Amino acid sequence: MNSVKTSFSIRDMENLSGIKAHTIRIWEKRYNLFSPERTDTNIRTYNLESLQKLLNVTLLYNNGYKISKIAKMGEEKIPVLVNEIISEKSEKSHALNSLKLSMLNFDQSLFLRTYNSLMEEKSFTQIFNEVFIPLLNELGLLWQTNTISPAHEHFISNLIKQKIYIHTEKLQFESPTKKDEVFVLFLPENEIHELGLLYINYQLALQGYKTIYLGQTMPIESLEDLLKYYNNIRFVSYFTVAPTKDEIDDYFERFREVLKKSPGSKLYVLGHQIQEIGEQKPLGDSIKIFKSINHLIDTF
Repeated sequence: MNSVKTSFSIRDMENLSGIKAHTIRIWEKRYNLFSPERTDTNIRTYNLESLQKLLNVTLLYNNGYKISKIAKMGEEKIPVLVNEIISEKSEKSHALNSLKLSMLNFDQSLFLRTYNSLMEEKSFTQIFNEVFIPLLNELGLLWQTNTISPAHEHFISNLIKQKIYIHTEKLQFESPTKKDEVFVLFLPENEIHELGLLYINYQLALQGYKTIYLGQTMPIESLEDLLKYYNNIRFVSYFTVAPTKDEIDDYFERFREVLKKSPGSKLYVLGHQIQEIGEQKPLGDSIKIFKSINHLIDTF
């Protein structure tokens, strides 16, 4: 049974705040900012309140406040000051900290409050690029260092997916304004990581293109059926873990055979698995690699 994480190692504190462990120890020893508990083997552990305080102290420190001055503030003064200095400059880091805390506590309400606050000033595209992408990039490191569990990652990823679904649905009530190309978005077999693909679908719909979202683990043979209905298809896929590096060449060769039946159609691919392809192998005119979501979106 999963439970809320309430105890953090100093390495967790470093990973979540970006402040080096030795600096945290100095702040603790010299300024009495934190009062960690000790295990039977004399290892520091920090509670959730200490993490919240560290995140707030980090925000103040990154906005020019000297640590000696922060240390002299009362416990109630720090969060008040944090709220006062939230501005365009610091909003991103504050939002990231709030979203991390919502993830660690499986706190949907905090996620929604943070998100709604951002929506008052920013578009969904800005929020995704400026806040969600940096957060998602951090998740990999936090997971690898055992700071968070897969349950934490799934929790926050699914909340972000919900927001993409909502904004995409609003666009889908309107008929596409660009009808020369049809975008078919899918993940290859054994691939289930669809957050990036969902966001691409949103961006294409936002620009007025007709999109057909097929989702996870689609066999190539099933994609071939789309050629009976549309010409000039742009197949878009995201390779996070599949196909593997050893399987990609064969996958592309099989896909080329499908595209030969529709000379105007192409395959666009993004994701971790294609990072090493680059220019080393010719892919032909029917397959194109993109380095990032924005690289793809900026093409249209």
